Amino acid sequence: MTIFFQVLLDGLLNGMLYALVAAGLSMIFGVMDVINFAHGAFLMIAMYVGYWAGTLLGLDPLISWIISAGAVFLLAALTYRFIIRHIIGKSVMLGLVATFGLAMVLKNLCLSWFSPNFKLLSETWLSGKTLVLPGNVIIAIPQLVTAVFAIAVVSLLFVMIKRPRLGWAIQATAMDKDAAELMGINTEWIYILVFGIGGACVGVAGGLMPMYMAVHPEVGRLFGLIAFICVAMGGFGSIFGALVAALLVGLVESFAGFYIAPVFKYIAVFGLYLVVVTFRPRGLFGW
Repeated sequence: MTIFFQVLLDGLLNGMLYALVAAGLSMIFGVMDVINFAHGAFLMIAMYVGYWAGTLLGLDPLISWIISAGAVFLLAALTYRFIIRHIIGKSVMLGLVATFGLAMVLKNLCLSWFSPNFKLLSETWLSGKTLVLPGNVIIAIPQLVTAVFAIAVVSLLFVMIKRPRLGWAIQATAMDKDAAELMGINTEWIYILVFGIGGACVGVAGGLMPMYMAVHPEVGRLFGLIAFICVAMGGFGSIFGALVAALLVGLVESFAGFYIAPVFKYIAVFGLYLVVVTFRPRGLFGW
C-alpha cells in the first residue's frame, strides 16, 4: 500500500502543476476564443527568468517567481497588443497559427542566446528537502510548494471571476463583446487583463519550477501540449474543468508510468484524452 499511496501522491502533485499551467490557458479561451499556442513558450521564458534571477541576482525561486510572473504578464500583454488584437473575432485557426509562430520565435531566440544546454539551479532553499508521512510516503517539498501555489492561483481566478464588478465585466465581455461595450465596459482593457493574467499563471509555474527542474529551450513544449489536453478534456473555458482534467492526467501519467512502463505514461494520457473527447466532444464540463 505504501507504493500505491506514493504513486497516488506523485500523480496529484504533478496534476496540480499541470492545473497551474492550464488554468490561464483555459481562462484566455473562455473569454477571447483564442488558442494561445505560445503558452508553453511563455512557461519556458518564465523558467529562464527564474534561473537567471537565481544565477545573477542570487534570488531563490520562492522570491523570483514574482519577477517571472510579472515578466510573462508583460510579455502576454504585449502579445495581445501587437498580435492578438488584430485577429480576435476571426478564425480560431488564425490565432493558433499566429501564436505558433510566436512560440517558434521565442524558442529559437532562447536557443541562440542560451544554447540548447540544460541549466539547473544547484542550490535553492528547498533543494533536496522532503517530508515523510506515516507509512514511509515521501513528499518532495518543492513539488508540494508548487501544488500549494497552484491551489492558491486557481482559487484566486475563481474569486476574480465571481467578484461583482470585475467578474461581471469579464463574463459580459466573454458572452457578447458589442453588448458589453454598449454597457460602458472597456473590453480592450478586459482582453489585455485576461491575456496578461493567463500569462502570469504560467509565469508563476515557470518561476517555481527551477527549484527542481532543468531549464532548456524545449522545456515548454510538453507542458504546453499537456495544458491543451487538460483544457480540451475539462471543457474549453472551464477553469474548474481544467483543474479536474489536470488531476486526472497527473494520476493516469503516474499510475501508467509505474505499473505499466515509463514509456507508456503519455500513451495512457493521450488515450484518456481520446476517450473523453469521443464521448464528450465539448469536454467534461464544457457547454
